[in-house]
Amino acid sequence: MAERIEISLKDHLFDPEGAGLCRRIKEYFGWHVGRARVIHVLTLDTTLTAEELDSVRREVFTNPITQVSACHSLAGDFDWAVWIGFRPGVRDTAGSVAIEAISDFVGRSLGKDEAAYTSKLYLLSDARLQRVQVQTIARELLANDIIQQWRIYSRSEWDSANGIGVIVPRVDLAHTPAVETIPIPSDDALMQLSQERNLALNPQDVPVIRNYFLRPEVLEERKKAGLWLPTDVELEAISQARSDHCNHNTFRGRFHYLDVTTNDALVVDNLFKTCIEAPTLALQQEKEWVISVLWDNAGVARFDAEHHYSITGETHNSPSNMEAYGGSLTGIVGIYRDIMGTGKGSRLIAGLYGYCVGPRDYAGPLKPHLHPRRLLDGVVEGVKDGGNKHGVPTPFGNLFFHPAYLGKCLVFVASLGIMPKSIKGLPSEQKCPQPGDLIVMSGGRVGKDGIHGVTASSETYSEHTPAGHVQIGDPYTQKKMHDFLLEARDEGLISFITDNGGGGLSSSIGESARFSGGAFVELDKVPLKYEGLDVWEIWVSESQERMTIAVNPADIDRFLALSRKHDVESTVIGRYESHGKLHITYQGKTCAYLDLSLFSQDFPQWEFDAHWQSPEARGLVEPVVSEPTDYAGLFHALLGRPNMCSREWIQRQYDHEVQGGSAVKYLVGRERDVPNDAVVLRPILDSKRGLAVAQALNPSYSIIDSYAMVAFCIDEAVRRLLAVGAKLDEIGGVDNFCWPSIQYDPVHNPDGRYKAAQLVRANWALRDMCLAYGIPLLSGKDSMYVDGHLPGEYGERHKVSGLPTMQFTATGVVADVTEVLTMESKMAGDLVYLVGATGNELGASEYYDLLGYVGLQVPKVDVRLNQSVYRALERALQAGLPASCHGIYRGGLAVHAALVAMGGLLGMTLDLSRVPLKGPQFQGPDAAASFLLRDDQILFSESCGRFLVTLPADNCAAFEAHFQNLPCACIGEITAEPRLLIKGVNGSILLNEAVVRLKTSWSRMPAA
Repeated sequence: MAERIEISLKDHLFDPEGAGLCRRIKEYFGWHVGRARVIHVLTLDTTLTAEELDSVRREVFTNPITQVSACHSLAGDFDWAVWIGFRPGVRDTAGSVAIEAISDFVGRSLGKDEAAYTSKLYLLSDARLQRVQVQTIARELLANDIIQQWRIYSRSEWDSANGIGVIVPRVDLAHTPAVETIPIPSDDALMQLSQERNLALNPQDVPVIRNYFLRPEVLEERKKAGLWLPTDVELEAISQARSDHCNHNTFRGRFHYLDVTTNDALVVDNLFKTCIEAPTLALQQEKEWVISVLWDNAGVARFDAEHHYSITGETHNSPSNMEAYGGSLTGIVGIYRDIMGTGKGSRLIAGLYGYCVGPRDYAGPLKPHLHPRRLLDGVVEGVKDGGNKHGVPTPFGNLFFHPAYLGKCLVFVASLGIMPKSIKGLPSEQKCPQPGDLIVMSGGRVGKDGIHGVTASSETYSEHTPAGHVQIGDPYTQKKMHDFLLEARDEGLISFITDNGGGGLSSSIGESARFSGGAFVELDKVPLKYEGLDVWEIWVSESQERMTIAVNPADIDRFLALSRKHDVESTVIGRYESHGKLHITYQGKTCAYLDLSLFSQDFPQWEFDAHWQSPEARGLVEPVVSEPTDYAGLFHALLGRPNMCSREWIQRQYDHEVQGGSAVKYLVGRERDVPNDAVVLRPILDSKRGLAVAQALNPSYSIIDSYAMVAFCIDEAVRRLLAVGAKLDEIGGVDNFCWPSIQYDPVHNPDGRYKAAQLVRANWALRDMCLAYGIPLLSGKDSMYVDGHLPGEYGERHKVSGLPTMQFTATGVVADVTEVLTMESKMAGDLVYLVGATGNELGASEYYDLLGYVGLQVPKVDVRLNQSVYRALERALQAGLPASCHGIYRGGLAVHAALVAMGGLLGMTLDLSRVPLKGPQFQGPDAAASFLLRDDQILFSESCGRFLVTLPADNCAAFEAHFQNLPCACIGEITAEPRLLIKGVNGSILLNEAVVRLKTSWSRMPAA
């Protein structure tokens, strides 16, 4: 029998959740609500007795100090009530935890069909509110109709006795699972089927798929297995395997590149092989610390003599765009599983993030599925819950606002792990399922959530995108599985392990079967959340918290015993074989019988035309800008811009202290609120050895040239690591590309050829920079189709393509965490050095964007000069000469000098006439006096390769000795009076501003 428990704060207590709702209503809509209360509702569909229910209510779910609870309505006085609950079938993590708590309390396991469902009742007290306003609050602020349902009650409609009643969102599928055979008489018929079933098949793949099922030898073998026509399970499996998300068809494609300006043409064959794989394999031969790359869920590198670290990154754009919280939550816990499934298993030590969204204060005519402010709030919360509830620190991340991301947001997620060098005497990074090994699925159960996730990620977002690919992750379940699998690993019970991410069992088993040479799977043995799923749904569902493990039959009893010990469900669902087939059955009947060779052979390369136009040919010019007259106003404006201001309001939500390995935190300085260049983790607590981690993201430069964008990001990531003491020769990288659709269509994608050329140039930059700096790509991921079709003011639809974007993550081992540097100024009297050369490079800068320009002179990376500078700085840091070190990134010298001063709560004087400039004219610290650059160009240029370094005067001679014939000059001093004073090249005072006032502008919360 279903019963409802309502839990509320006592009337006399402040309700922070209700007050927060009132604040958000005012910020979002400008409406004042006098009071809001929140009642938590727990609906129990169990066999508990009345006595047990009452005990559970009082002893488990109610804090007697602060809360009251009842099995009846606690509503009291209000004007409007809004009930919000999950739709049937959506993962209810809190409900699952409630069932576990009840089982522990009553001392017995509850039945398979017993469940708990959580929801909330919001009580609004303000007689001025109209129903249409309450509907807006429910729809735009409280609920997402993709995963939630809601009901609205006025006071007159409210049933005082029964309240909301008992609402049980149980899934009840009145459906008998069946396997459907599907005739595909023509290529057109298969393409039509692809559109109807959201298979996202590429037209070039369709003839190959059809021809496979028409081969005489294939027909003969299928006949013996009891099949003739293709089944829905087989077509779904093929679509998953051939999706751009899983197979990276775009990066493996053939590009016909034409420089329209010069008429030079060439064929670029397989960007992955030429720009990612080949450079990395070449560098792996040189660098013994690179352990495993390019094949597993994550890359592996040496940490110390006894341990390796693992790292990977990807995106979760499409799900997050539809359901921000669930999409980002499953993104972060999904990337955790990649680390858990690397080698024979890694222990998680950190998660990272990056968000690209539309302007938070967007008020234009386009109507995205979720407004950017709500979308950002949702993804921030999702990653927060994924990390905090999983016990994984989230120490670093990025945020970038731009209108181009209104169509589809970007949600980057990355994670790191630590693993022993060997397990039972065998290398921990090596794994391979053997014929005869049992296939075990561990973790969560399978439901309709997460169906067609990878195919939806291989298309642009529109009103036809299926909601089924959105999932809600359960970090609690996954944490238990994480601990269980590490114990099983250490006992040597795991032959092979991988996660059930994109494509679910279809991908995890389909891909791992290639190592053993085949697989036999009994899908009726797969544990389900509820009955009624079709067989193909079981195979491709991406329901969360699941891993696929190969276990030797001799070890299965111990493996399952450990699984029970950790309260993790593990089920044998098949075995690995060597017959070259993927053989799937359901209730004893074959529903798929496919050659594994089909998934890796016979498909043609995708073909793309790539037409490049130089920025000048596209009409970009360097603007004529008058010299500013109000530098103080400029500084305050720049520091307060959305892409420059403090992100503390996000970072404070993320636990970066859990596990106790945070040696250098993201937020540093006197008040621990200014972002450091990188973080340093100490994953082995009895060792001083650390792992420095940083990320770089700056998509604005792709407006001018995607080559420059990628080059800048890699150079920035390198500088961030060097600033804390990492070594240039031991930096590993992770590239995460997000790109709009590049397939040319004269009507729907007329600039597709240009976007394809941008992708080619971006990969050329990746190759060139990684080879130049010696950075092997430990891992990476591409996510295409960053486009959206949004309704306008009058219902018309507009295509919005995201900026070509790459986030670069870099890691480097630090020998001693007690000797690393942070960015804030340390002592009055220290001198300020600018290391690196400044040029007139303001194209796509924050300064130009503030003025409404794009420009032309995008920052260029001078690799040869930078390498010399970086090695000199590395030697100076190893000698212990600097007191602080900070790279100069977006915003230029102006912004980052202010940050150094704000971090130390000290003052700083700068003399722009002593800034080293780019070019052969550089002769020494007085080069700027020749007026080759104006004050604003020096202050706001975003030239690469530069650092601000502070050090005691006694160390200056030794420091300068490292930089002979290199751009390095003393340009100022740290002062006790907390003011930022800047002199122009002609000696005039440009700025004399209190640091606290600058910090106030920088710390202001972005617009709601």
